[in-house]
Amino acid sequence: MHKRHATGGKQKRKYELGRQPANTKLDPKNSVRRIRFLCGNVKWGALRLQTGNYSWGSEAITRKTRIEDVVDPAPFKQWYLTQYGVELGKKKKGAAAKEETEEGETAAQETKKSNHVQKVG
Repeated sequence: MHKRHATGGKQKRKYELGRQPANTKLDPKNSVRRIRFLCGNVKWGALRLQTGNYSWGSEAITRKTRIEDVVDPAPFKQWYLTQYGVELGKKKKGAAAKEETEEGETAAQETKKSNHVQKVG
């Protein structure tokens, strides 16, 4: 059991420590920082990058990609909506969400869906 402070708070263990974000910048000269974890395990934190290995878990795709610029996600959201029939970034709230989903389902049925979505859904 963890020891407690006089105020009642728990003392953090080494593995519970949080770290500051890397704040990665776009730069042709790659710069990474070595971060040591428990048992001598190592991760690499990117400080400056031009390329990266990015994966899209739901599609089981991983590609080495060159980063050109940080852009607005609107075009990707539009493409995702047309491809999968799901609107990204919208939070649903209680009963209003149920009404919207009923209306959204009829609209989603009218839109063309990819083969992947048709197999899953």
